[in-house]
Amino acid sequence: MNLDDYSRFDAVGLAELVRRKEVTPEELLRVAVEAIHRVNPAINAVIDTRDTQAHEALKQGLPDGPFRGVPFLIKDIGVHAAGVPTDLGSRLTQGTVFPYDSALMARYRRAGLVLLGRTNAPEFGNNATTEPLLHGPTRNPWDVGRSPGGSSGGSAAAVAAGIVPVAHGNDGGGSLRIPASLCGVFGLKPTRGRNSLGPNSGDFICGMGIEHVLSRTVRDSAAVLDATQGPEAGDPYFAPPPRRPYLEEVGRTPGRLRIALMTASPMGGPVSPQCIEAARLAARLCEELGHDVTEDAPAHDGLLLHEAVTTVWSATIASLVAMASHYSGREAEPDSLEATTWAVVRHGQALTATDLQRALGVFNFVSRKVGLFFEKYDVLLSPTVAAPPFPLGLLDANAPRTAREWYDHAFGHCPFTALFNVTGQPAMSVPLHWSAEGLPIGVQFAGRYADEATLFQLAGQLEQARPWAQRRPPVHVTRPA
Repeated sequence: MNLDDYSRFDAVGLAELVRRKEVTPEELLRVAVEAIHRVNPAINAVIDTRDTQAHEALKQGLPDGPFRGVPFLIKDIGVHAAGVPTDLGSRLTQGTVFPYDSALMARYRRAGLVLLGRTNAPEFGNNATTEPLLHGPTRNPWDVGRSPGGSSGGSAAAVAAGIVPVAHGNDGGGSLRIPASLCGVFGLKPTRGRNSLGPNSGDFICGMGIEHVLSRTVRDSAAVLDATQGPEAGDPYFAPPPRRPYLEEVGRTPGRLRIALMTASPMGGPVSPQCIEAARLAARLCEELGHDVTEDAPAHDGLLLHEAVTTVWSATIASLVAMASHYSGREAEPDSLEATTWAVVRHGQALTATDLQRALGVFNFVSRKVGLFFEKYDVLLSPTVAAPPFPLGLLDANAPRTAREWYDHAFGHCPFTALFNVTGQPAMSVPLHWSAEGLPIGVQFAGRYADEATLFQLAGQLEQARPWAQRRPPVHVTRPA
């Protein structure tokens, strides 16, 4: 198998070739390593290649799971693998190693995925781009002068460039959907509690933090979620189980959906006309597919919610940094943290328990109002982000800012995503639009709590109507280096 053949298949397709013995896991691993060598110098998506360990895993024998033999990458935050460093994008925690797999990593292995390495991430995931001081910036394969988004930007760039068909990411305020939009791939944030965060966490970022993957195809996202969803012993809560495998939903009709269209920023800031156009074109496509679309939006105070999100994120980062400092034995200080991380830590340390409870009260109030909105509609459609892929350096996390200034700046570029981390609802960015300059612009669709099924059904319709998986960015394994 060569790179051209490898890049034509998604993860489900590669696994089927392995099952039919048309290709071996060893061949897939060889080609994936070649793919890293070919394009990673241009985009810096993969910060750690583990081909020696991957070969050892093949020698020991792979589980007969749905993705047996498919190469896989994990983000440098969230999931951890036994013996593999987890830097969290920070000098403070560089080289941290866990002696055991996290619950989700164990499920990836049982599915037959072959861990090939780690992808770049911003420090503690605290950015909407992927430009940590520790490992340097990841570059967008569509334009290497632009950001791939964050915080799962390394994984999104790796998938877009064809290194792997699917890669792990997570989402605490849009960190799957933002890079999916900027890199032209598919990114679903599942329902809160759908994937376990165990054993190190039960409820990360006060329920905002969710784990899943970025993929080129809808069916890959669905099939991976089938392999990973469900609780672990001791989880504080979990999402209701699906009625049938998500992979079966991808080709199933959703019926006539009631879709609301929202184009104004909940934070009141500007939204690029190109992003608004992308959402409106998606609405028109939905109408052509037989759905009802109405301009409407949940009635909530977006700035009040943003203030609550700032409180929750600041408290979480301060706590995380304190634990990281304890376990690494390194002092958390301006010399070991980026400037905005340090500012957020100081702000988080100054917050009180009452401040946090007040913020969680806002979360509850907003979630109730949004829940009522979704009794009227099946899906809410909006831009994923407020602007097309932006230049590297725009969201400089090492520039001096207060915590509030930082979160105003960062979330101002992605005001549509964090709402569904707060409510816990599933939401996805679908790569339906490209700008006149050839840059991808995703469109967000959010569904009812625990209703990933409808989103997968709708995404399957959209993918069939406007196929995107074979679009190739300028930096891709099939193009000359």
